[in-house]
Amino acid sequence: MPHPLGTQPSKIIAVHLNYPSRAKERGRIPAQPSYFLKPPSSLSGTGDPLVRPAGCELMAFEGEIALVIGRHAHRVTPEQGWSHVAWVTAANDAGVYDLRYADRGSNLRSKGADGFTPLGPRLLDAATLDPAALRLRTWVNGELVQDADTSTLLFPFGTLIADLSRLVTLEPGDIILTGTPAGASVVSPGDVVEVEVGDPDRELSTGRLRNTVTEAALDLADWGAMPRADTALRADAWGPGHLPGPALDPGLADALRSVATATLSSQLRKRGLQHMTIDGVRPTRPGDTLVGTAHTLRYLPLREDLFQKYGNGMNAQKRAVEELRPGQVLVMDARRDPTAGTIGDILALRAKMRGAAGIVTDGALRDSAAVAALDLPTYYAAEHPAVLGRRHVPWDTGVPVACGGALVQPGDILVGDADGVVVVPPDLAGQLAADSAEQELQERYIAEQVAAGEPIEGLYPLGPARQDAYRRWRETRS
Repeated sequence: MPHPLGTQPSKIIAVHLNYPSRAKERGRIPAQPSYFLKPPSSLSGTGDPLVRPAGCELMAFEGEIALVIGRHAHRVTPEQGWSHVAWVTAANDAGVYDLRYADRGSNLRSKGADGFTPLGPRLLDAATLDPAALRLRTWVNGELVQDADTSTLLFPFGTLIADLSRLVTLEPGDIILTGTPAGASVVSPGDVVEVEVGDPDRELSTGRLRNTVTEAALDLADWGAMPRADTALRADAWGPGHLPGPALDPGLADALRSVATATLSSQLRKRGLQHMTIDGVRPTRPGDTLVGTAHTLRYLPLREDLFQKYGNGMNAQKRAVEELRPGQVLVMDARRDPTAGTIGDILALRAKMRGAAGIVTDGALRDSAAVAALDLPTYYAAEHPAVLGRRHVPWDTGVPVACGGALVQPGDILVGDADGVVVVPPDLAGQLAADSAEQELQERYIAEQVAAGEPIEGLYPLGPARQDAYRRWRETRS
């Protein structure tokens, strides 16, 4: 289907970073906007395929708000900028990371291929819109993956137009792609990407821009740069919390699940790691065990003016839940404040549906009975009926946090049982599991001897004089 403009623009200008959530993913906040150009031949419309070039694996979507210039803009002020916009619509700034190295900075081949800028399906009259009150949402195969509004943009739309027009005349029909929020990631042939822009308070919407990813029928000719990818590029393309594959090796997960947290704590202490327990938390279901990798969420103390900015809409709490991948544990830093809830039954259920391995919070739990009824290992410090806004501002995700006095980094391994939760550094996990299994086998032997009436001297801990007897006993158990 043709794009809704009807004519080709003289240029398409795309902003690198503009949403705080995306800047946080990228680890940098620009002082000024920066841009790249996409060729007009990259335009397409709703229903048109997004064709992944042969040999590429890292085709990414980026839901964006597109501004269509209505009248010439040359050296306009930020206050005047919005008045030069005629239309607003939805866009997908698609591209392939596999070719990004070939035109570093310009993105020509990685983002400029035919069909890599779908727009539509409808145009909204900019004169009827508040540029700071637009909502952008993106779905992949029906699942919401991006949800952001324009109230906290790093560079408001009027500023972008004014900045560009200092040196570049913007002409009627030109398109400005205004950046993507967190959640952009990789799609594969068969996936369906949908983007919608609107003003929800006024029930105005572009409708959903819908495009299906397909595979190119012809091989890419080899007389130019060819696709290439490595581990670092894959991590960059997929984004935080999105890299596919199991969060934890299943064999290692089973090995850690088979040993007690008390044993793991002893083994960590032997390695000089004295502060690896998450203190002050208890399980909703003491018979459950917890093993998974950490996905972190940080709360800061309540400040009413900042809660209006950070606590509403698709805030960090909701993003953290939607970012969860199978096998991950949602770990919340609530500063050990037990006087307001940090998660309730609906978001806990959503975490379970996302495949989470569990939840750990050093704050309070709302709807505690309903959360306990879920088949989801959950550790918490207290029950409390109040919502998080009584004490907390949901601030950010995917950062190191302090939970129950322990430092937890994204990707750390959490192991929990009836005794509590310990933090296991991933690079030590395999040896810790093996040494813990050996310790528990020794303790089983010791317990049998004590039950038979043996004194504990030289037996607990197992002394040199008992080693031969233990080895003979061990051989009968192998």
